[in-house]
Amino acid sequence: MMRLSRSIAFDSEHFSHDLASKSVRSGLIAITSQGIQLLLSMAGTIILARLLTPNDYGLVGMVTVILGFARMFVNAGLSMATIQTEHISHEQISTLFWVNLAISVFFGLCILVCAPLVAIFYGRQELTLITASLSLTFVITGLTIQHQALLNRNMYFGALACIQIISQVIVLVVTVTMAWLGWRYWALVAGSFVSELSAALLTFFFCPWIPGLMQRGFGVRGMLKFGGHLTVSNIANYLSSNMDNVLIGRYIGAGALGLYARAYQLFMMPITYIRGPIVNVTLPVLCSLRNQPERFLTYYQRIVDILSTITIPMSLYCVAESDFLIKSFLGPQWIAAVPAFRILALAAVMYPLNGMQALVTMSMGFSVRFLYWGLSNAFLYVAGFIIGLPFGIEGVATGFAVATCIVGLTSMMYCFRNTPVSASQFVTVQIFPFLVSILAIGSLLLAKHTWGDNSMSKPLARLGIFLVIYIGVSCCRKSNRKIIWLALKDLSMLSGKLRVWAWIPKSLFRWGK
Repeated sequence: MMRLSRSIAFDSEHFSHDLASKSVRSGLIAITSQGIQLLLSMAGTIILARLLTPNDYGLVGMVTVILGFARMFVNAGLSMATIQTEHISHEQISTLFWVNLAISVFFGLCILVCAPLVAIFYGRQELTLITASLSLTFVITGLTIQHQALLNRNMYFGALACIQIISQVIVLVVTVTMAWLGWRYWALVAGSFVSELSAALLTFFFCPWIPGLMQRGFGVRGMLKFGGHLTVSNIANYLSSNMDNVLIGRYIGAGALGLYARAYQLFMMPITYIRGPIVNVTLPVLCSLRNQPERFLTYYQRIVDILSTITIPMSLYCVAESDFLIKSFLGPQWIAAVPAFRILALAAVMYPLNGMQALVTMSMGFSVRFLYWGLSNAFLYVAGFIIGLPFGIEGVATGFAVATCIVGLTSMMYCFRNTPVSASQFVTVQIFPFLVSILAIGSLLLAKHTWGDNSMSKPLARLGIFLVIYIGVSCCRKSNRKIIWLALKDLSMLSGKLRVWAWIPKSLFRWGK
């Protein structure tokens, strides 16, 4: 059953049982879910890019930055406190539920009152109604934070996958329909509201837990302190991720922000849908292994290896084929976003892995260290944005890329201190994927130089060459074959119930050993 029963929601023994099997199965579910969501998001991006203008995206993007900042306070780091705490109780989570709800109502009212100020800041009167409308989503968000944290803590990723996929399908239908009918930026506003509402209803179905009254004396203070440190760090990280949008919207304009935001979204889309499930599955496991250093290190290295094997070649491919990707996914009218997208894609080589360094700090319970890490990163990113702003969106993208490199190099020494992981161990597992990626990209660029770009078939043929070389060489590595074998083994266990994987040749299981 994918519905979380109250009898096991707060049972730590149940959580730690058969951890390895749960990790593999949860990883498969999460990755499959994110793959489906990636396809839905790509479909929405392709369709909406042809129905809406950069100005429409820019207007909503101006408000989204502010709303996202306020949501850092609504969560208050309490969902992570629920996941990270070794033992939890019904009384603790009930208290956190009411704290989250009170904060969400407060900030929803604040955003509603400040809606005219947002319009004045950006100099666009339309933003008053947009901001006021989106402020209603805060209350809905506050109702579901602890329910989703319980599903995540208990590794109910099948339920979380259903919530995300179904709500995304609903949002896609609503947004595309309204955009086609000519509602312009209101289509995006309605999509945000429908997203929160549908996700909330589905969350209550899969986690029918009913919170009790707020109570004191059940060890909530320590969880609130952890959440406070995490909140400040998340605020700093949010500034580092969104101050570029604020600066571009304020000093360059909505059109430029629309171009930059689309390039940034296209660069972040695969990263989010790949790193997201990996982090969601990894964090509960690492928290349970923090008192077992050897198992912690082994598991962490395997996860970093998987993430490197996927994201490094993908990022380098986006750099090499940025013009083709922009034309294919967004259309010729977005061609001005190509330079910024190419720079951002280059930063993506390191960006997903930087977050994996902080994951060690968080899972070990070093909330103060995580706080300082977030504050220092925010300073570096904002400084990069300000320095690059006079050079347009390409300058801002360059500032982001330079800051990403500095953060990656400095974080290894800081985040891994007094943990089972060292900087050399972190870097070592990335060497093979990087070298193979360089080989595959070199072959692609050679083909691109030889063939030219005169037809649609040639970029697809280059992609085929890239994939064949990269996958072929990667499979020569025993650890990669082992991962594939574990995935196929778990799928074979499901075949008896689902009978959809019976076509997998048995020789593949022997090949992976």
